[in-house]
Amino acid sequence: MLWTGYFVLEGFDFGVGMLLPVLSRDNTDHRVLVNTIGPVWDGNEVWLLVAGGATFAAFPLWYASLFSGFYLALLLILVALIARGVAFEFRGKIDSPRWRAWWDRAIVGGSLVPALLWGVAFGNIVRGVPLDAQHHFTGNLLTLLNPYALLGGLATLSVFTLHGAVFLALKTTDELRQRARTLTGPLGALAVLCAGSFLLWTQLAHGETWTWAPLAVAAVALAGAVLVARAGREGWAFLFTATAIVATTVLLFGSLYPDVLPSTTDAANSLTTTNASSTPYTLKIMTWVAVAFTPIVLLYQSWTYWVFRKRVTRASIPAGQGL
Repeated sequence: MLWTGYFVLEGFDFGVGMLLPVLSRDNTDHRVLVNTIGPVWDGNEVWLLVAGGATFAAFPLWYASLFSGFYLALLLILVALIARGVAFEFRGKIDSPRWRAWWDRAIVGGSLVPALLWGVAFGNIVRGVPLDAQHHFTGNLLTLLNPYALLGGLATLSVFTLHGAVFLALKTTDELRQRARTLTGPLGALAVLCAGSFLLWTQLAHGETWTWAPLAVAAVALAGAVLVARAGREGWAFLFTATAIVATTVLLFGSLYPDVLPSTTDAANSLTTTNASSTPYTLKIMTWVAVAFTPIVLLYQSWTYWVFRKRVTRASIPAGQGL
């Protein structure tokens, strides 16, 4: 649930960041685009922090093997997220085109790198990695750069970019809205190709009988998002791209279960929901905490999005530098 929330919410943040140089024509355009996510992007990242913390608390062995084996990839994601956050705050501090250009690159790179590497990481989690009898990762960086995982990276990259384009069409007006809507066609075709290929490969190699259902939902949702976005129904299009991301996450975790990190060396070395978990008492406490606080978090974030629901226009951007 936490990873699903993170990918749905942070996914369009990444898409907006990657589309900045494509859609903006001047500094005001740039500020309009960034202000569409300005009130929510840092709250969306909290889902990642909670997902990482919950993984450590509920499945410490999974956390240990995952974060040691994927250390370099996760470090790159962390550095990219830091660079992007700093860029949002520092870009408007000095009135210099060169200054802003450097921070713009940080926003684009800080969005592109995680969007790509999360797909690579989860592709390797589903596919499995070499683990020894002590559940230590015995591969290297090249082990993670296999065709299946790289296709997973292209899948998340393309889907998040489409998600961001639909979000921008929903949150902007006039020319910016039209540019974003125009992009949904080619981006949708790319997302259907990359994500469709990755999900079909996942289903055929690792899926269960029931996981054909989320695969079908993801495919229909991606196609539907493009059709309704082109018709000017951006709200429905955003709902469709979000549904596609949810279905994709369900398919990945459904194909993985009951493993949490399969071993390609020996199936006996795989980490499962049983041998990688904390004590039953810990899991019981975490469950009750989640039941109590998750609805509160969802209500609060829903309220935040409702408060900032209006479209951002060029006229709404105040004078000065700012974002």
